[in-house]
Amino acid sequence: MKAVRIHRFGDADVLRVEDVEMPQPVDDEVLVRVTAASLNPVDTKIRTSGGRFKKEADLPVAMGRDLCGRIEALGTRAHNMLSEGQRLFAMIGFDRGAWADYAVLRATEMAAVPDRLSDEEAAAVPLAGLTAWQGLVDHGGVAAGQRVLIHGGSGGVGHFAVQIAKALGAEVFATASGDGVEFVRSLGADHVIDHRAQRFEDDAANVDVVLDLIGGDTQQRSWDVLAPGGIIVSTLTPPKPQAGQGDDGRRGVDFIVDPKGVDLLKIAAMIEDGVVIPHVQESFALADVAAAARRMEGGTIRGKLVIRVGGEGAA
Repeated sequence: MKAVRIHRFGDADVLRVEDVEMPQPVDDEVLVRVTAASLNPVDTKIRTSGGRFKKEADLPVAMGRDLCGRIEALGTRAHNMLSEGQRLFAMIGFDRGAWADYAVLRATEMAAVPDRLSDEEAAAVPLAGLTAWQGLVDHGGVAAGQRVLIHGGSGGVGHFAVQIAKALGAEVFATASGDGVEFVRSLGADHVIDHRAQRFEDDAANVDVVLDLIGGDTQQRSWDVLAPGGIIVSTLTPPKPQAGQGDDGRRGVDFIVDPKGVDLLKIAAMIEDGVVIPHVQESFALADVAAAARRMEGGTIRGKLVIRVGGEGAA
């Protein structure tokens, strides 16, 4: 089968579509024929330096973290409610790659794809949707009536976070820029702040939860808009207050997304209800994965970029 791997760290040109051995499912695993997969910022980190996830000794590394596919074969202990041809989506572990013709999914990772989604839309959901859900719910404890500020509301994680926070009953503030302002407003955000034209501190105050997808100065300034007892949840660096910024129970936490199928089921239910809708800005063929990676790095993305692997179910 074909799969995308890297043999060294570097720019998009290190991505190679190669012939590799097809994996086989065991126990409660399933083999899926991948129809679409998505790109995420973590892919760039792994490709360029390994980040905190891979070392040079781990190379070659199979690339891609989330996908949509159809069941091709079942492991010996796969759940009897599963059947060949069924559509699943999942975020998979770093030991496997999603940019491939086939991939093995574990029972703890996968969920059935909502009927209303195309394969490309489904592939856009798992990693970004899970990051948004776990950041807001598991770490932020977002509840109805709270104020939530989402930095980077137009991106992959951000556009899910805006919709999830709104569905949970929060008053949603979000930062964006350019045409991203109208895009985020269309997602249901109550207050959209053009961070190029104004400081978010001028509009957002007494915020219960900040979801930081930007880091740096944006993260540091976010301490000043937190309500007493509020929290900054970051997917990047650990939030650390400067003198006086951590008073009144304000605190910060960083996290790495967990590929939990049970959380993906909750997101799927929101999608079925029509309160969360994935946005795919552009899709690429598997052979054009290097161009997709360059697009990921080259400009602002509204929602997600997707790789078409199989020919079925694409939008």
